Amino acid sequence: MRPLADRIRPVDLDEIVGQDHIIGKDKLLNRIIKSGKVPNMIFFGPSGTGKTTVAGIMAKASDKKFFKLNGTSTNIDDIKNIISQIGTFGTMNGILLYIDELHYLTKRHQQSILEYIENGDVTLIGSTTENVNFSIFNALLSRSTVIEFKALHSDDIIKGLKRAISLEEKRLNIKVTYGNDVLNYIAEVAGGDLRRALNTTELIINTYIIYNSDKINIDMEKAIECSQSKIINYDRNGDNHYNMLSFLQKSIRGSDEQASIHALARLIKGGNLAPICRRLLVIASEDIGLAYPQAISIVKACTDSALQLGLPEARIPLAQATILLASSPKSNSVYKAIDAALADLDKIDVGQIPIHLCDAHSNSFAKNREAYLYPHDYPNNYVEQQYMPENIKHKVYYKYGNNKFEQSIKSYWDKVKQKPKK
Repeated sequence: MRPLADRIRPVDLDEIVGQDHIIGKDKLLNRIIKSGKVPNMIFFGPSGTGKTTVAGIMAKASDKKFFKLNGTSTNIDDIKNIISQIGTFGTMNGILLYIDELHYLTKRHQQSILEYIENGDVTLIGSTTENVNFSIFNALLSRSTVIEFKALHSDDIIKGLKRAISLEEKRLNIKVTYGNDVLNYIAEVAGGDLRRALNTTELIINTYIIYNSDKINIDMEKAIECSQSKIINYDRNGDNHYNMLSFLQKSIRGSDEQASIHALARLIKGGNLAPICRRLLVIASEDIGLAYPQAISIVKACTDSALQLGLPEARIPLAQATILLASSPKSNSVYKAIDAALADLDKIDVGQIPIHLCDAHSNSFAKNREAYLYPHDYPNNYVEQQYMPENIKHKVYYKYGNNKFEQSIKSYWDKVKQKPKK
């Protein structure tokens, strides 16, 4: 028997839960369906959010011959077989080709349908869970409208569960009882994936109906048993991975210790320590920098410990590094200084190194040996002389940050470098 999620798949937009930003009243997909003129589209977003369901509804609205392929198992012959039907009696209104998991198709496979979507013989709807900018051939992207599907909220999933239970009651001629807290738990554990929540519900009904043929109570014990544990949506190579790392860094940069430790916990659930350690190390210099120079040494010790310990113990030094960085004073003066200097190398003529600063063994230095002033021969180990190339001698790359440490350094050098009054 087909799975519950497939048996109760909505046949019109009114039955779909969530995605109001694209299927709500007067929203884009709603207008497309009403017009009956379906363009080439690529749906992207997490699993279990309605991509396949919406594609089926749009196919029905288009009045075109509908074909469905899955990128994980499709080969070039499958595509050629569909293309060969162009112009036949059954395809007089055109072909709508839906390819699920489009990102699994090779570039050659994706290119094979370009000509036909270009001239309108084939209308393509593809769906993917991957970043379309990296996984979909650019020529295909340029001919398609990209639509984002978002993870479902718990309230949306609960609506979907209630609809499913009602339909199962009619099909099986049984009474299913439940508490709102139980449905909320199943929805939360599903992590935005309605299909996963429906699979849990189906498992409960199928495995407990044998004990009572006319009534089932879905209680918390059954829900916990059948849903097992929450699966975090984490892909080590996809958008979600980098979104998580960005979430961590921006929370630390914003000095929010609570959000920072939550972001770390989500990353730890992914089980990949190396990217966490790299990101914490760069944060120590990019966002804390000279406001607390010792931070990078402490973070290096914590990340080394984490890599040596491995999980689950690694969570402890990583948490120490995260809270330290989040609660430290912030400065991006180092980050801004090096980026400004690098940018000038690409944009302007910075000129030659001053001759008196050249290597002591070079011919240029030998001729100008007396021009170089050795700072350690002067009070406070400082003497004024030109270090910047002539073309950029007035450039200022590093600006002292507004924090205790950098301001103390600035105060020191202001006193040392001040010119004596005449």
